[in-house]
Amino acid sequence: MFKWLISMIIIAIVATGCSSVARNETSPSPQNNGRVRAQQTEPRKKEIKDSKQVAAHLEQLAKGIDGVTNAHCVVFGNTAIVGIDVDAKMERSRVGTIKYSVAEAFRKDPYGVDALVTADLDLSERINEIGADIRRGRPIAGFAEEMADIIGRIIPQMPRDVLPQEPEKQEAQKMNKKL
Repeated sequence: MFKWLISMIIIAIVATGCSSVARNETSPSPQNNGRVRAQQTEPRKKEIKDSKQVAAHLEQLAKGIDGVTNAHCVVFGNTAIVGIDVDAKMERSRVGTIKYSVAEAFRKDPYGVDALVTADLDLSERINEIGADIRRGRPIAGFAEEMADIIGRIIPQMPRDVLPQEPEKQEAQKMNKKL
């Protein structure tokens, strides 16, 4: 009898835990309620029509932040990449604070709200070189060259590309070392 009672309790618990709530008891969906409206508080990203003007605008905005000595901007499509120059002797935490301040200023700007900001000296210089290539009328070639340099810096040598030396060359090197 005791086993029968326990098994009935377990079945009752499982059955009540697996039941679903009727649809009319759930909270109303915003899609079904025409009165609920959400207002966007973030600035909307504007479509970039004149990339040179937007680049100059974002550079000036970044230069207006204390600690930024220079800024370089490149616009591709609807995305801006901004490299900022700071004093080389500055502490990393201070550089991070300045970079955050630039991003904060861009957040309030419709062109800068989705911009990418870097304080890395090498990347900033490469952004400057890409911008110079764009001004010279070589946007694709300049970008491709700089991307090759960046990737070459990140991955200087692929181990699978290293071929072992031929045995004859190894022997010749050993002989040269003995002499």
